[in-house]
Amino acid sequence: MIATAGPGLMSLITVFVLAAFVGYEVISKVPSVLHTPLMSGTNAIHGIIIVGAMLILGQAHGAAQVSLGFVAVILATLNVVGGFVVTDRMLEMFKAKPAARKPAAEAADATATAAAPAAGPTAGPGGTGTGGGAGTAS
Repeated sequence: MIATAGPGLMSLITVFVLAAFVGYEVISKVPSVLHTPLMSGTNAIHGIIIVGAMLILGQAHGAAQVSLGFVAVILATLNVVGGFVVTDRMLEMFKAKPAARKPAAEAADATATAAAPAAGPTAGPGGTGTGGGAGTAS
């Protein structure tokens, strides 16, 4: 089937395989600290890749070329969507939690109120001691 499809299909497959190898080698060398910022910065490039894949798909002849073009558009779209998802998750890490947004004075009052019942009463209604009542007679 490949021999009857013409020389164009073999060159497309060669470019596809080489691009896959080069892409894997480039991404595997990026440190994990830089991966997320680089991914968010390359979403525009991936959008251009989608447009290019659709233009090439429009000029495809035969089922094999259409299939490869369709796969290229799907993979590029998944790459763009994945980049936006990772960017959104990265930005969520930098947002303050709702409990952490309380003013400092309000947080200090809440801490003091929570610590007070644990200490217990030091004097009962009778004045001295913890038992209450009128105390002991002497």
